[in-house]
Amino acid sequence: MHSHDVDYRIFGHDIQVLEIELDPNETVIAEAGAMVYMEESIAFETKMGDGSEPDQSVLGKLFSAGTRLLTGESLFMTHFTHRGSYGKSKVAFSAPYPGTIIPVDLSTLPQGLIVQKDGFLAAARGTKISIHFNQKLGTGFFGGEGFILQKLTGDGKAFVHAGGTIIEKRLTNELLRVDTGCVVAFEPGIDFSITRAGGLRSMMFGGEGLLLATLRGTGRVWLQSMPVKKLIQALAPTGSNASKESGGLFGSLLDE
Repeated sequence: MHSHDVDYRIFGHDIQVLEIELDPNETVIAEAGAMVYMEESIAFETKMGDGSEPDQSVLGKLFSAGTRLLTGESLFMTHFTHRGSYGKSKVAFSAPYPGTIIPVDLSTLPQGLIVQKDGFLAAARGTKISIHFNQKLGTGFFGGEGFILQKLTGDGKAFVHAGGTIIEKRLTNELLRVDTGCVVAFEPGIDFSITRAGGLRSMMFGGEGLLLATLRGTGRVWLQSMPVKKLIQALAPTGSNASKESGGLFGSLLDE
């Protein structure tokens, strides 16, 4: 089915809000829990799957929705529809952690867009959200971020969320090495794999982790400056932060 043609605005800088304006009977789909506010004419319904194949059998819907569990997402998605008979009505969404929202026009990407497993935020109804397995065994064994991904296809607008600042790079038969958690999305023309981060000494003491993501080919790549795993590590009261806190506490006790 053709995707609904929705209008949108993005507010804010560090913690952004996506506001989508719907005409009567237009629908936008979103991850459960992403809604911030909606106007009176908006009705919402939780359904299995993205609604891109309305004639799909119950078994097919179960299978399509069930594959989302492999990416760590909810089995259900929320569909927001303008049920009024005239005018426009708005519904807004935000992501679960600080970052940037990327609008993507899927009509310019006939082969779709590959997105990290927790990167999808919302899309016009008609967008198909499917699972994408990276074919390289090394990626599956060693690079959890890049093994199970999502693929967005359609002819409407989709919105992807990422942590921190977004960098869009265009590769022309090039190779780019990136921290494994910093890859947000890429076009299917890009080959994604996981490689060792140099020699043993670099891997153990370089501070960049044991593995790097390698992106090779021609197409666009979107990168994020603050993967959610790094944000969690920075906020968690363990590891280096815990030692700093305990050192500060010990020092304050000595000063007394």
